[in-house]
Amino acid sequence: MSTQTDIFRRLVKDRLGEPPVCLHPDASVKELVDRMESETATSAVIVDDNWRPIGIITEQDVVRKIAFRISPETKVSKIMTAPVVTIQNTDYLYHAVAFMRRRGLRHIPVLNEEDLVCGMLSLTEALSFLSERTLELMRLLTHEATLDGLREVKAAQVELAEALFQDNIPVPEVQALLTDINRDIHARILRRRLGEMESEKAWGKPPVDFSLIILGSGGRGENFLFPDQDNAYILDDYADADHARIDPFFVELAERMTKDLDAVGLTLCKGFVMATNPVWRKTLSQWKDQVAYWMRSRSPATLRYSDIFFDFTHAFGQAGYAAELRAFVTDIGTRNPGFINDMYEIQKDHTVALGWFGRLVTEADDDGRKGMINLKYSGTLPLVEAARLLSLKHGIAESSTLGRLKKLRECDAINADQHDYLTGGLNFVTQLLLRQQLEDFKAELPVSNFVSKNSMTPREKKYLADCFSAIQDLRGRLGSEFSVDF
Repeated sequence: MSTQTDIFRRLVKDRLGEPPVCLHPDASVKELVDRMESETATSAVIVDDNWRPIGIITEQDVVRKIAFRISPETKVSKIMTAPVVTIQNTDYLYHAVAFMRRRGLRHIPVLNEEDLVCGMLSLTEALSFLSERTLELMRLLTHEATLDGLREVKAAQVELAEALFQDNIPVPEVQALLTDINRDIHARILRRRLGEMESEKAWGKPPVDFSLIILGSGGRGENFLFPDQDNAYILDDYADADHARIDPFFVELAERMTKDLDAVGLTLCKGFVMATNPVWRKTLSQWKDQVAYWMRSRSPATLRYSDIFFDFTHAFGQAGYAAELRAFVTDIGTRNPGFINDMYEIQKDHTVALGWFGRLVTEADDDGRKGMINLKYSGTLPLVEAARLLSLKHGIAESSTLGRLKKLRECDAINADQHDYLTGGLNFVTQLLLRQQLEDFKAELPVSNFVSKNSMTPREKKYLADCFSAIQDLRGRLGSEFSVDF
């Protein structure tokens, strides 16, 4: 079964073979045929002087357009298909396969980070090992960008998560894929709504460029099954005098986006952390001023805003805006130790569910959760917050918790044993959480973060206590470290 779910975790570059046949547009069809024959290739990419693709020729083109029809000295530019459709080597493989199937493409050139040809993806090879059910799941996950289609995508996420879980894929990897699917839903909704607004006389094209950023667990790449919305816009800078002309467009876009996201299963944020709220819709310069103000004022409200904001990542639009803002936040964070200390102060009581003698602490029966542990607020959250604070202190720009722990180890902010215990702990706690959420969903119960202590085996309870102990030790160290340093 693992080969069936493998396609959902792999990138296009993971399935590339030998480099494709590449020819200059002035090359002759004789050279083309000779190269394809000698390299047993079924297609060739036509590239310009800078190695950028401008066309493609397949073996079908050879049969239909070349054989017994034209002179061997004819330039390949005369018979190539142009413009050529391409994909990036960092795209998910299942997205690329679904795209090719919709377009009826048997081959597609693959580009690297510099948009240069680095390979060719064959649809036949990519599909050769997949079952019908896997193909159907792939189809559902790449459904058209209608609201009904995107509801199908959200529903298929649960089936995919269960398949990956049954294949014993580490849950942080499952979370990363679920997050990417949710980001793709955001992007597809925005493209659809931007297209609609462009065709409407009252709106037209966006008055300035912008970036959609995702905050919270989505920014960290750590979504579970049914996260709510946490999003914001970074707009290109514009003059204050243009605000009345520009801002209404993005208010309207945000209203349409958040409404659609809610309709397909990404519920509205109860705390209004969405681009519909002007707090979360600013120009790049305004965002920098806002972050600087939050670090100066350090009120309980601004500290909470900062806590939500610092996990942001780009999801759609101009990626450079998010990258520039991330660099700014990383730099200013390292230069404001007092701010990090105050952040710690409002979080220092966020502890794991571990009591005296290393015993697991469960909920009282006041809210009907007797015997249960909230593995988000008393499990992953204390570790997420600790990794974020240490990353701010050490100038680490990474946003995922595992990524932060890796960078903290590389700069000796934590030792090898701590890194192993903490990463192992995060893997285990998230495994318990996802298992419970899948069971809740199948039982048609509300999906939550609560796991019954009695649902765990003695070995699981013992290991969970060990994981909590490692997180507790890290948080204890933070308290003394910040007190000394600040």
